[in-house]
Amino acid sequence: MVTLRLDAVSVYLRMLRAARLLLCASAILLAGVSPSGAQSHRAHLSDDLKRHVDGGDQSATTVIVAGSAAQVDAIAARHGLRVRRRLAGGAVLDVPAGRLAEVAADTDVPQLSGDHEMRGQMVVTDVSIGADQAWDGNFGPGGNGVTGRGVGVAVLDSGVTMVPELRGQVRARVDMIDPRGDGRDEWGHGTHVAGIIAAAGSLAGNGTRGVAPGSSIVSVKVLGADGAGHMSDLIEGIDWVIANRQRYQVKVINLSLGAPVQQSWRDDPVCQAIERAWRVNVVTVAAAGNYGKTADGTEVMGGVTSPGNCPFAITAGALNTKGTAFRSDDVIATYSSRGPTAIDHLIKPDLLAPGNKIRSLLAPGTSIATAHPELVVGAGKDAKLELSGTSMSSAVVAGAAALLIEARPKAKAETIRALLQLGAEQLPRLGLVRQGAGSLNVLASLSVKGRGITLASTSIAGETTAVVGIGFAALSMRASRGAVRGDTLVRGDTLVWGDTLVRGDTLVWGDTLVWGDT
Repeated sequence: MVTLRLDAVSVYLRMLRAARLLLCASAILLAGVSPSGAQSHRAHLSDDLKRHVDGGDQSATTVIVAGSAAQVDAIAARHGLRVRRRLAGGAVLDVPAGRLAEVAADTDVPQLSGDHEMRGQMVVTDVSIGADQAWDGNFGPGGNGVTGRGVGVAVLDSGVTMVPELRGQVRARVDMIDPRGDGRDEWGHGTHVAGIIAAAGSLAGNGTRGVAPGSSIVSVKVLGADGAGHMSDLIEGIDWVIANRQRYQVKVINLSLGAPVQQSWRDDPVCQAIERAWRVNVVTVAAAGNYGKTADGTEVMGGVTSPGNCPFAITAGALNTKGTAFRSDDVIATYSSRGPTAIDHLIKPDLLAPGNKIRSLLAPGTSIATAHPELVVGAGKDAKLELSGTSMSSAVVAGAAALLIEARPKAKAETIRALLQLGAEQLPRLGLVRQGAGSLNVLASLSVKGRGITLASTSIAGETTAVVGIGFAALSMRASRGAVRGDTLVRGDTLVWGDTLVRGDTLVWGDTLVWGDT
């Protein structure tokens, strides 16, 4: 069976383990592109399934197929396949050895994706991004500070253990790995991530206070004790959040996990689930991945993982703050995945956030702490876990999004993305495909003034495109080559992306950011 793994966290500029995939996220916003049509004679196959067929199709595999329940049942009956799991808009099917090519040749099957296995990927942090000033400022609707009050953040990870720092803040725990499970964190990654976002319990003074300590956590377990889960677990988890978003006031999803990109985002069922969340105004933040360098230190381009390659997600790369609250010594972490994205060549990540040596909550007795005692700092009730990776950066951005949502409760998901990027600060000599909009500065994002952000979109040749602000200019999704004048944005009024001009040949700025299309 083909599997997809959610990335393991990189530690001290190396991977916590040699994980096969890590999820990190930030992507250029898409206003709704029509999925590609079916190919003649053979369905679209993700790269892993193509390799399976080309290799002789000698082993059984598991695939995700799109369609209504009736369509899925008809396909399964016609080929004698077992329906393993129902998903929103499709299902997971077991395909016996030697049968995948036959299923792919069925003209009623437009797209097949492998059900890959996935693997998952603070005082200084809070000060370096301006969160501490946001808590004490006058950015809220009532002129008070913002802490993420009233904002639910869904953490799709390895579960959450009810440690004191999160007491009273975890509103729900569900388990997609085991429907009878209690959602307890056996790996240790999910609790650490939840702490970065929202830790504010009785021990909040011990240096692990989250970016949005007033927010609440909804834990959706999609990774097991070894940090692994399947794509279908993640899809079902996202759709559960969508269905229960009003009950738990979920406005943000955090995906600190990932896998190698196997297909265009247009065909990726995880990206389709993220799009469903975006369409109901739920912000999704994803890790960019920890594939920015080879073992010998050589920089690697194009290593952004899935679902960080999804244009409906805000993809976060990792920043190394050097252990100080000063921004002047910040650099991109060497392991942070660079863009452009594989296959589609989109500009990713969307921005950078602290991700190196982040101390957060420890879930006692979990796999990470047991296997890597060197990552446990302190002892007893004061013990913390120190991890590095874009998983941590994604959680920081998710917390920042919660602060912005409290400050602007009526803001759309794409507005939150634009504000995060508008407030970000470019690091020198890095270019867009390494840092996106630059280093997260939530205080600057909260301080954006003017009449707001005007959103607009136009369908061109049946394809709707959007522009995303990145601080001093904007990015257009309509890019045929995935490059912006050699990775450099033109700073004047003119923006060229590949062969495409934005809004004719000018980008409108002023009090209002015009978010439109090509």
